[in-house]
Amino acid sequence: MQCHLVGCSTMELDSLREAFDRVVEKRVLSSTKVQEAIDQIVDEVKQVISKMQMMDTDSMDSCDHSPILAELKAKLNEMVPLNQLEGCQKELNVALSKYLKVLEKSFSTDISKAYRNVDFEASTVNNIIANHFYRQGLFDLGDSFVHECGGSDETYLKLPFQEMYGILEAMKGRNLEPALTWAANNHDKLLQNSSMLELRLHSLQFVEILTKGSRDNALQYARTHLVSFASVHKAEIQKLMACLIWADRLEQSPYAEFVSLAHWEKLAEELIHQFCSLLGQSSDSPLSVAISAGFQGLPTLLKLTTVMAAKKQEWQTMKQLPVPIDIGPEFQYHSVFVCPVLREQSSDENPPMLMPCGHAVSKQSITKLSKSSSRPFKCPYCPSEAVASQCKQLHF
Repeated sequence: MQCHLVGCSTMELDSLREAFDRVVEKRVLSSTKVQEAIDQIVDEVKQVISKMQMMDTDSMDSCDHSPILAELKAKLNEMVPLNQLEGCQKELNVALSKYLKVLEKSFSTDISKAYRNVDFEASTVNNIIANHFYRQGLFDLGDSFVHECGGSDETYLKLPFQEMYGILEAMKGRNLEPALTWAANNHDKLLQNSSMLELRLHSLQFVEILTKGSRDNALQYARTHLVSFASVHKAEIQKLMACLIWADRLEQSPYAEFVSLAHWEKLAEELIHQFCSLLGQSSDSPLSVAISAGFQGLPTLLKLTTVMAAKKQEWQTMKQLPVPIDIGPEFQYHSVFVCPVLREQSSDENPPMLMPCGHAVSKQSITKLSKSSSRPFKCPYCPSEAVASQCKQLHF
């Protein structure tokens, strides 16, 4: 039977943490006592062995070691640490038992009541899972999954991410050529995304050439590849040119950030983000995001099912849940605008509009307030006036 962690309240988490800390404390104490007992036993045995060896050396005849061994046995039986081991182990077992009981309260063996039965196409779900494996670089696993599902060739899912991981692997070896080629091929698209990735790649290549001891080659590279960025990114280009002065000691210069390993790591992250963006995907796996969001929302849903069951009500038939599901801002990808005038949620036909004063209302509100495109109307929230033609549509 599988168990699923349903999440806990702050108080429950504190109790769980305290119980775990007690187990750790008792385990450390028990381990310490055991080690002390072992050390003392070893010392006593070494002393006895030493006495027996001295007796054998001093005497020509075979010696009777029985008295010494009997004395050792008596000492071991009387050793205080040995008597304490049983007590320490008992305390550890009690703490562990209590921790397991607290832990079990945070688990649910059945989460089926917290979700609706939704019809879905198995092929779509399989594609999502295969895509997850490929975007994580687990190409063999993805191929095996597709094969076992009996799906068609999913090469179109795999090839883009093979290219991406090839670029990232080259970057790990300080080879920027594949990344620069990809950025050049997607120059216009990166500009549309307002991305500075291509400039940063060229900047890093410039620094790599410079740190290898060739100012002339670095300067020539800058003239060839960085000039086109100078009009828009003047400050960044100036920093790079200043690096020429510190070529032999760039690590001790004000521009040491360019040779930092963290700089490479951030650039790799940005490349992943832009690569996925141009594929029309998020940089995070949709499957991972969905599971993480579901994990955070599950405790509230489980509590809701319990309350609704007690009231003999069926929550799955509701169009809207009676309680909010707070899953944190990191999972809020699409803003929802509710017009403060008409109290209606925006839509494609009724989008939010930004007024010159900075306040936002729906398009239908603008129409009702203005009554005509040229007639001035007062903002519902401030004394400013505007005309409909001055209001701009907001895009979320």
